[in-house]
Amino acid sequence: MIILHDYFRSSSSYRVRIALHFKNLDFEIRHVDLVKGEQRDNAYKTLNPSAGVPTLIDGDFKLTQSPAILEYLEEEYPRNPLMPTEKHARAYVRQMAMVVACDIHPMNNLKVWKGYIGNILGADEAQQMQWYMHWIHEGFAAYESLLASENAAGEFTLGNAPSLADLHLIPQLYNARRFKADLSAYPKICEIERNCLALDAFQKATPESHPNAPDGLEIIHGNSTTLTK
Repeated sequence: MIILHDYFRSSSSYRVRIALHFKNLDFEIRHVDLVKGEQRDNAYKTLNPSAGVPTLIDGDFKLTQSPAILEYLEEEYPRNPLMPTEKHARAYVRQMAMVVACDIHPMNNLKVWKGYIGNILGADEAQQMQWYMHWIHEGFAAYESLLASENAAGEFTLGNAPSLADLHLIPQLYNARRFKADLSAYPKICEIERNCLALDAFQKATPESHPNAPDGLEIIHGNSTTLTK
């Protein structure tokens, strides 16, 4: 049995849930409440010394860091692949995934923009949001430009099948919409978002579908959402 330690709104956990559902794998969720600080409990830090989510356990194998987990799932469970076979296409997918994983996500991680920029450096709420939006737009502008210049996009980031790039992009879009980012400058990104969310695996993985999502959670990526630019 695969066990996934995650948090319902964690974008890196969201990525992994999409992959697990896309590959039709059975897994058990063990929720780690980041807001309550459960990731810093000694028992969990023994499991994941970085005090973050996700942590995946597959039998006697344990792995942290979502990009590594996604690559592991792709190699261990090759059914319903999320990586193309051709080497240049694979490199392109990794490049697009890293635009999110390296250029946006670390800068807007909760422990950075709230924990450090806010609590330690003393930025007020408006300054924290300026920080957040700066990195969203820096990253999405680069992603949108690459989609156009590389001429590789179709319904998804690469052609007409989801890839690991889309698994990184969609959770970041959830975050952007949660904080009311203006996405009108990124029409292709928004088209890819709509196409992904039409798929069952993506819907099953949304924060709204999470078994630990609180009642009354705002619908952003769930079935009843109406996406706008």
